[in-house]
Amino acid sequence: MADIIILSGSPSKRSRSQLTADYAGKLAAKQGFTVKEISVTDFAPEDLLYARFDSPEIAAAAQSINEAKGLIVASPVYKAAYTGVLKALLDLLPQHAFRNTPVLPIMTGGSPAHLLALDYALKPLIANLKGEPLQGVYLCDHQINKGNTEQPFTDEDMVRRIHKQTNQLIESIRRIHAASAVE
Repeated sequence: MADIIILSGSPSKRSRSQLTADYAGKLAAKQGFTVKEISVTDFAPEDLLYARFDSPEIAAAAQSINEAKGLIVASPVYKAAYTGVLKALLDLLPQHAFRNTPVLPIMTGGSPAHLLALDYALKPLIANLKGEPLQGVYLCDHQINKGNTEQPFTDEDMVRRIHKQTNQLIESIRRIHAASAVE
């Protein structure tokens, strides 16, 4: 069981949103958390397209997500929202799949004009699955250097924001699990 699941909504195996989520995952791992990635590319397209709830891969992903202490959900912006393939995957999860789970939303897009997709598209979806969305991070494509996986951000402010949001995720996980240990 992983402490944190990275749920990547990019249909590209090597995307900017994926790179950003991986960076946040590495920060969490440095603080002792185990991290596992689940990508929309891990599933047979037919399972997603035909809503195969009984797919063993979908069931295993749902179980991993349910057991996680925290989530990082990352997606590029497509048509002012998250990717359709991410929505197809999330539609196959139980209604309360993110219950009581802090979720760090990450989105990447071509320009600052898509910034509100984080608040108007991804966060409501997370809340609908009963997750606790954090503020989140939006990055423009030009702020990410895909050639440098260790330090992919071209702007120090972006590095600080990702560190801050990852730390908030970790603090939320610790707070929730400390409270549940008391009960």
